[in-house]
Amino acid sequence: MKKINEQVIKEVSRIKGRRNFIKSISVGALGIAGLGFSLSESEVSNKKQKIRTRTERLKIMASNSYAVNQLFKRRQSGQRPERPETLQLKKKYRELTLLDFPQFTKDTYPGVPVMDLWSSLFGDVTDDSMFTRIERNNQVRIGEFDPSTTSAKRYLDLLVTKMVSAGVMASHISNNAPRNIADLDEEMRREGIRVGKLWLDASKQIGVRSMRVNTGGPRIIPLSVIQGGYPRNEEIVPYLKNAIESFKELADYGEKSGVKVTIENHWGLAAHPMNIIIILNEVNSPYCEASPDFCNWEHEYMLYHGLGILIPRASSMVHAKRWTRFPDVDIARCVKILNDNNYKGYISFEYEAGGDPVEGTIKLMNDVVDALV
Repeated sequence: MKKINEQVIKEVSRIKGRRNFIKSISVGALGIAGLGFSLSESEVSNKKQKIRTRTERLKIMASNSYAVNQLFKRRQSGQRPERPETLQLKKKYRELTLLDFPQFTKDTYPGVPVMDLWSSLFGDVTDDSMFTRIERNNQVRIGEFDPSTTSAKRYLDLLVTKMVSAGVMASHISNNAPRNIADLDEEMRREGIRVGKLWLDASKQIGVRSMRVNTGGPRIIPLSVIQGGYPRNEEIVPYLKNAIESFKELADYGEKSGVKVTIENHWGLAAHPMNIIIILNEVNSPYCEASPDFCNWEHEYMLYHGLGILIPRASSMVHAKRWTRFPDVDIARCVKILNDNNYKGYISFEYEAGGDPVEGTIKLMNDVVDALV
C-alpha cells in the first residue's frame, strides 16, 4: 500500500506541479480514495472561468426590438391615435421599421453584434400583401406577417441586405405567431404547427439560429384535485401530451432548417419551469431547448430558482429583463446563475420597466455586461 501511495503521489506531482503537490501531500495518509477525492476538488478549483474583456462580453449581447417597439411604425387605423409619450420618443429617436433596426442597433449599442427580433414587427405595414387576411362577420381585417407570401420573402431578403450593410445579424426571433401548440382542438393545433414551420423557413432565410414558440394551453394552469386522498392533476396531462407532440414535429422541422425551437417561460404551460423541462425531456432533441427570461415568472421565488432550473437547458438565447412587475429583480444575481452554468449563448436585453426604453435598454445592457465574467 505504501508503494502504491508513493506512485500516486509521484503522478500527482508530475501533473499538478510542485505547488499543487505540496498542497495535496497532506492528504497522503488518507490513502488512494482520500487522495482521489482531493484531486477532484483541486481540478474543479483550477477550472476557474477566464474573465472576458468588455468587448468580448458585448459580443454575446443581443439588441431587443420588443423593448423599443414604441419607436416602430404602426398600421394607421384612425381609431386609436398614438399616445403623446410615444410621439415624443419617436421625435427624440426617430420612427423605425425592422429594416432600420440593424443600423439602429449598431448606432445605439456599439459592439453588440446580433438582434433578437419580435415577430409582430416584421413586414411593411403599407403593403397588405405581406400579411394574413382575417374574414369575420363579412368584414376583412389585416392580420399578422405571413412569411410565405412572395412580397414577404422579398422583404426578408431586403432585411438580410440591411443586416449585412450594418454588420449586425439576427440571432433569434421571439415569436408570437404560432399559436395553440398545446390546444385540445386538433385543427387549431395543426394550424399552429403549420404557422410555426413557415416561420422556421423564414428564420433560415434570414440566418436566425433559434426561434421561440409559445406552448399555449390554459393561461392559468389547471389545479390538482384530491382523488383517493391524494392530489392528482389529470386535466393538464392532455395539454402536455399535445405540446410534446407539437414540439417534436417542430424540432424535427427545425433540424432540417438548422434552426432551434426554444421554449420561454412565457405564460400557458410554460409559466411553470417544470412543464418546460417535461416537454424538453420528452422531445429529446438538440433542436428543442429553453430560452429563459429573467422575469416572466408567477412569483418572486421563481425569479432565480426558475432561472437556475432552465439555464442548463439553454444554449442560444436568454432574455435579461427589468420589468415593472418585478422592479427589484437582482440582475447581478441572475447573471451569476448564467456565469455559474457557463452559459455561452446570446443575452437579449428586454427592458419593460417604464420611462425611456432606449435609456432603459442601455442601462440594462451595461448592468448585464458588468456582471458577466
